[in-house]
Amino acid sequence: MTRYRDARVAACLDAEHRRAPDGVERLRSAVPLGPYPERLTDRLEHWARLAPDRTLAARRERGGEWRRIGYAQMRERARAIGQALVERGLSPERPVAILSGNDLEHLSLALGAMWAGIPYTPVSPAYSLLSQDYGKLRHVLNSTTPGLVFASGPEYAKAIRAVVDPDIELVMAEGRVDGRPATPFDALLSAAPGAAVDAAHARVGPDTIVKFLFTSGSTRVPKGVINTQRMLCANQQMLCQAMAFLADEPPVLVDWLPWNHTFGGNHNTGITIYNGGTLYIDDGKPTAQGIGETLRNLREISPTVYFNVPKGFEEIVAAMRDDDVLRKSLFARVKAFMFAGAGLSQPVWDELDRIAEQTVGERIPMITGLGMTETAPSCTFALRAGKVRSGHIGLPCPGVEVKLVPVDGKNEIRFRGPNVMPGYWRLPEATAHAFDDEGFYRTGDAAKWIDPADPGAGLMFDGRIAEDFKLSTGTFVSVGPLRARIIAAGAPCVQDAVITGLDRDEVGMLVFPRIDECRKLAGLAEDTGAEEVLRHPTVRAHFQALLDRMWRDGTGSASRVARAHVMAAPPSIDRDEVTDKGSINQRAVLRHRAALVDALYRAVAADNDILLPQQE
Repeated sequence: MTRYRDARVAACLDAEHRRAPDGVERLRSAVPLGPYPERLTDRLEHWARLAPDRTLAARRERGGEWRRIGYAQMRERARAIGQALVERGLSPERPVAILSGNDLEHLSLALGAMWAGIPYTPVSPAYSLLSQDYGKLRHVLNSTTPGLVFASGPEYAKAIRAVVDPDIELVMAEGRVDGRPATPFDALLSAAPGAAVDAAHARVGPDTIVKFLFTSGSTRVPKGVINTQRMLCANQQMLCQAMAFLADEPPVLVDWLPWNHTFGGNHNTGITIYNGGTLYIDDGKPTAQGIGETLRNLREISPTVYFNVPKGFEEIVAAMRDDDVLRKSLFARVKAFMFAGAGLSQPVWDELDRIAEQTVGERIPMITGLGMTETAPSCTFALRAGKVRSGHIGLPCPGVEVKLVPVDGKNEIRFRGPNVMPGYWRLPEATAHAFDDEGFYRTGDAAKWIDPADPGAGLMFDGRIAEDFKLSTGTFVSVGPLRARIIAAGAPCVQDAVITGLDRDEVGMLVFPRIDECRKLAGLAEDTGAEEVLRHPTVRAHFQALLDRMWRDGTGSASRVARAHVMAAPPSIDRDEVTDKGSINQRAVLRHRAALVDALYRAVAADNDILLPQQE
């Protein structure tokens, strides 16, 4: 019998379910939501009293030793920074904008703003460091009109000169911007907390805005989601009731997930603060170049729960095969793994289980679920050890109401609860459109029952309704599940795929490859260019085999891929083809590469650019 490590769960295991004659289904947790604080900083204050010297957050100093900030120290930093922000007259109309990755100054500033009840906006570093036209950075700043901009270092100088109004106060942790006066970050820390910040803190309540967290823009222009204290605190209580093991010992996280997204910025930092845990800020990334730092950190720090995206788990599994120290450290005390953002391929999942059994004699439970920026983020979880598979999203958290509404042949999943946003900042029309007449947030995501005869088995993700389209025959193509199949079948050489075929006779695919993995497959040097890599016979054979499989395994015209193009040009962040977290914007790719799609359907025989199935 397969053995799993004990990870106590206490919710999302059952749900009340009813179905109306019109086909609308409603679910809610069988477990009520417990009480939660009015402010997340109440938990910071609680742990500062109870465990003042415990490390709240740590980050390596210039790649060396860990620099740590304890709970009591962070409370005092938050009060000082809060005082400085209040003195500047900042407000929801003039909030703080943060240009930084995950670091201790970023966290201190965020908690200081939270303490004083002044909203902040963590801006994706990619909008400053990767973008060439700074279009999204300009959009975020125009949308929020900040009264203070913080930058962690001089690497943001070019973007600041191009976009940030000279009249806005600039605060920098280190370095300078030529021609611009800047306030040192230490000047905020040196403010003496007094009556002003105490009064501001006393006014903070459940409806106080914590931050404007911008959507990734995978389908439209990024929108500023209003995140309130109620949303964050209610969601953390939901997490505590679902993942009850979080309360069994102070959680320890080793985490790189960016704070400008809800998974890293709300879910993971929130778990740490709410439960009196420790967050080790990981400067690694889930790439062939960046994973080394993550592996170094995991060899040294044993997490009690570990979160990552599927690509991160792929890299870690590959490294563990030949790394005893990494295996022993990662599996030493971890109670559960969780992934989000995409589906984890079954071969990687199976290998993770195999290595765990070989190392500690048991498997580690894998958690999945469904959450989003608009819901702070978690709404559902799949928690039954041994029964969870990629694509499962489980059942609702305590306090969350779920409505499944028939839309275009699928069931859109909608949410209502204290973790759901009040709306988008300064976008009344988008806000009105986001909710139905009962106040449920309309996600645009589809869900279906894992087993229609057994609702207790939970729900699974069924793609995004807005991405689906019809072939010329009138047959609907369900894009999400088909993309997931392509990515899984093409692993590890496929980053993503864009599905084509709107008003055409056949389904096609534009494949974005992982060039580094393709180089490995072909045994080519690291500096080999993308076009040469994709022309290599071994690589071309891999993608031909992928297309042949997708053709052979299709059960009808909507699931049978008839042609493919593997693209050497990566998706562009400036053209909105890809978000800063790597999600592909299907619409933007199809719009900007319309000529390529036309060429895909003109092809009558395989050439150097277009692949067609090799039929027996």
